[in-house]
Amino acid sequence: MMYWLMKNIFMGPLMRLFFWPRIEGAENIPRTGGAILAGNHVAVADSFFMPLRVPRRVTFLAKREYFTGKGVKGWLKKVFFTGVGQVPVDRSGGSAAQAALDTAVRLLNEGKLLGVYPEGTRSPDGRLYKGKTGVARMALEAKVPVIPVVVFGTDKANPIGSKMWRPHPIRIKVGKPLDFSRYDGLAGDRFVERAITDEIMYALMELSGQEYVDIYATKAKEELASGTLPVPPRVPATEVDRLPQSKAS
Repeated sequence: MMYWLMKNIFMGPLMRLFFWPRIEGAENIPRTGGAILAGNHVAVADSFFMPLRVPRRVTFLAKREYFTGKGVKGWLKKVFFTGVGQVPVDRSGGSAAQAALDTAVRLLNEGKLLGVYPEGTRSPDGRLYKGKTGVARMALEAKVPVIPVVVFGTDKANPIGSKMWRPHPIRIKVGKPLDFSRYDGLAGDRFVERAITDEIMYALMELSGQEYVDIYATKAKEELASGTLPVPPRVPATEVDRLPQSKAS
């Protein structure tokens, strides 16, 4: 109920009014059953706009700390993150990755639509970085398709470091489902999982038009901070940047 209220009554109408989000390829998302929506990640706002236009409820994994705060503020945070489709995961300790994987597989087996960012963190400069193999393990263990999803414009609406969102057209593009059933029974094989992850990242690169960098985004952030990773030239305007400043369908 809270998810529906947030999407259709509280946040959704304001987001539609100021950002004119539109979606292409929604027919590629199955109407029922578990599936992974694997997305690029250039802004915090990605996790808000993608679910806004996807017909089904989208679930993301989130830090448990978002749900355990005390007092009125803690309660409000819990209500908010629950309302936008987040599920708490304990990321402390050495078993954090396994806990997240187990939760993801459980949700997929329950027929949920799971949102995942294979890069593991936001891109520091708008380029697409090497994917982590957890998404492949999830797909293999739950035996579900992976659907590439790209969000355009959130880096302008919600630039890194910004506290306020800026009105800007948003476009979501959904690619064809990727079927990895040919690898059934090979979960845990690191070569297979790397091959699957690379295929997912290639699909995202083709869908987004982003430049691909074959290192992890976390490593890129460290190198950018130290000045050892060259800052790329300004990327030309994307298709969504050239949209007229009016409501998109």
